Amino acid sequence: MRILVAILLLLFSSSFAASPTPSVFRVRIETTAGNFVIEAHRDWAPNGADRLHELVLAKFFNDSRFFRVVPGFVAQFGIAGKPETAQAWRDKTFPDDPVVESNQRGFVGYAMTGPNTRATQLYINLADNTRLDPQGFAPIGKVVEGMEVVDKLYSGYGETSGGGMRGGKQERLFKEGNAWLDREFPKLDKLIRAAILTGHQR
Repeated sequence: MRILVAILLLLFSSSFAASPTPSVFRVRIETTAGNFVIEAHRDWAPNGADRLHELVLAKFFNDSRFFRVVPGFVAQFGIAGKPETAQAWRDKTFPDDPVVESNQRGFVGYAMTGPNTRATQLYINLADNTRLDPQGFAPIGKVVEGMEVVDKLYSGYGETSGGGMRGGKQERLFKEGNAWLDREFPKLDKLIRAAILTGHQR
């Protein structure tokens, strides 16, 4: 009887475990270069917005690095600093969203290698990259505060400190995490923490 009650309680609690994603919400990103805010829109990309909401609530981004910053292109983040966390999420892909908004400067989307391969890695457009639109890169939100901070993120390593998903340079980042980046690329800016801003949800 106790086992049955325990199972019922577990099922009941799990049905409420996932916090529903607001139609619009803001995420405050604290970094070593300053702070900025991303506003996410479910009507632009519901699957992508849902994943961002999930990752922030799970504190996935906390104590990670902006491992790919290419001037005039993108700033990329979204590989957890702890290898065990990064590996656990690596293959948790989710379905593509249609491209509703364009990849303009300040807009945010997920990196991918092909159809339905988005997982946790996000990029911020540092310039108008509308050429990404026909490739299926669907923006999920945009930087609404602190774009000048994003522009200041350290870019001296370019593609060498992890690169893009298609570049084949991320294996050590997944296996060694912050320990590798901090040793080999110490000037990278850090993502200290990400949090949902209350009062900016609807």
